Amino acid sequence: MTTNERNKANESTSVNEALVIRKLSLVSILGNAVLSAFKMFAGVYGHSGAMISDAIHSFSDVLTTIIAAIGVKLSKKAADQSHPYGHDRIECVASLFLGLLLMLTGLGVGKVGLEHILSGNYDSLEVPGIIALIAAIISILGKEAMFWYTRYYAKLINSAAFMADAWHHRSSIGSLVGIAGAMLGYPVLDSVASVIICFFILKVSYDILKDAISKMLDTSCGESYETELRHFIENQKDVVCV
Repeated sequence: MTTNERNKANESTSVNEALVIRKLSLVSILGNAVLSAFKMFAGVYGHSGAMISDAIHSFSDVLTTIIAAIGVKLSKKAADQSHPYGHDRIECVASLFLGLLLMLTGLGVGKVGLEHILSGNYDSLEVPGIIALIAAIISILGKEAMFWYTRYYAKLINSAAFMADAWHHRSSIGSLVGIAGAMLGYPVLDSVASVIICFFILKVSYDILKDAISKMLDTSCGESYETELRHFIENQKDVVCV
């Protein structure tokens, strides 16, 4: 392949990645904005703390997607005099911000749920309306579709930030369980669902922060992986030794 052909191939890949990033960002931001508004309305009108918590979670998705998109776009910049090794670490920085934002969101959601649970005044808790249950079902279907869509393209462009954003879409099941349980005669389950959503958010936050910190610190892949890699290389034809 000539130099010109290589340059054209690189430009094509760059254009494709830029297009994928724009598509992912737009779908995630618009989808979560619509879901967040609908769930907030359903939570307030349907008297469901779990649905309000889920609405806050969806709104945080809008913010985290924006952070992920900015991080991925900046990380694709070519190396320059100030950054001779490229800008890949910017995506790690974006993931750190994303993880911290999720942690704060999760703690806020869990705090409200725990306060209701520990109050002991379960009889005074309002039972969610049917609109909250409908919103939970729509949320799960919408989030699942967004998960698979984001996951597919995150793998395509090998983006850790967007892969983390994909897994963030999977946390609406808790609101459905809580709202359904509250409607069946156990009002406290709506608050329990808020705490469950909190743990979903915190788990994703932990995974994102751990992965970002490991990459920024250049953590090794581990002794077993290096041994396996050594054996694989040594078994190749014409390899004398490693």
